[in-house]
Amino acid sequence: MAEFPLALPKRWQPASVWALYVVGLLPAAWYFYLGATGGLGADPVKIFELFLGLWAIRFLILTLAVSPARELFGWNYLRYRRALGLLCFYYVAMHFTVYMVLDQAFIIQAVIDDVVKRPFIMFGMAGMTLLIPLALTSNNFSIRRLGPNWVRLHRLVYIVAACGALHFALSTKVLSLEQYIYVSLLIFLILYRSWRPIARSRKRGQQKARTGVPAAVS
Repeated sequence: MAEFPLALPKRWQPASVWALYVVGLLPAAWYFYLGATGGLGADPVKIFELFLGLWAIRFLILTLAVSPARELFGWNYLRYRRALGLLCFYYVAMHFTVYMVLDQAFIIQAVIDDVVKRPFIMFGMAGMTLLIPLALTSNNFSIRRLGPNWVRLHRLVYIVAACGALHFALSTKVLSLEQYIYVSLLIFLILYRSWRPIARSRKRGQQKARTGVPAAVS
C-alpha cells in the first residue's frame, strides 16, 4: 500500500517528533493546573490519578497501533513510535507518583495492603515494572549495543499491554463504554501481534508456490 498522503516533508520530521512530546504532555500540565486551582472536583487526587492513567492507556494503544497501521493501511508513523512509547511511560510514572505520594502518602505498608486487597493494583505495578527497561533502552545507543536482543526485550510491551488492560478493566466494578473500547483495542493489538508471524509464514508459502521454489530443501 502507498504511504499516508499527508506525510510531512523530511526536513520537518525531527521537529514534528519534538512537537509530539510537547503536545503529548499538555494534558498532564492541564490537569495539574486544574488540580492546583480546585478544578478537579471533590476528590482531586483520584481524578488526577484517573486522568493520568487514561492517557497512559491511550499512548500505549497508539504505540502498539503503529506497526498494524503501516502493514494494514500503509500509514508509516514509525518515526513517532519511540515518542509515543516514552509518553506512555511518562504518564505511567506520573500516575504511579500521584498514587504513591498523594494517595498513599509514601506509606509502604498501605501500598502492600492495597496490592493484596485489590489485584488490579498488582497488574498495574507489574506493567510499570516491565515498562521501565523498555523506556531506559529506547535510544539509539541501546539499539546498537543490544543488537537482536533489543527486539526480544521490547516484545515485553505486549505483556505490558496485557497488564495494562487487566489493570484498567478491573479498576472499576462496572466497565464504562470508554473502558470497553480501550480494553478491546488492547486485546485486538495483542492478538494481531500473535497472528502476524502466522500471516507472514503463509504469505511466504504462497509466494514459493507461485514461483515454483521448493518449500524446503533437505
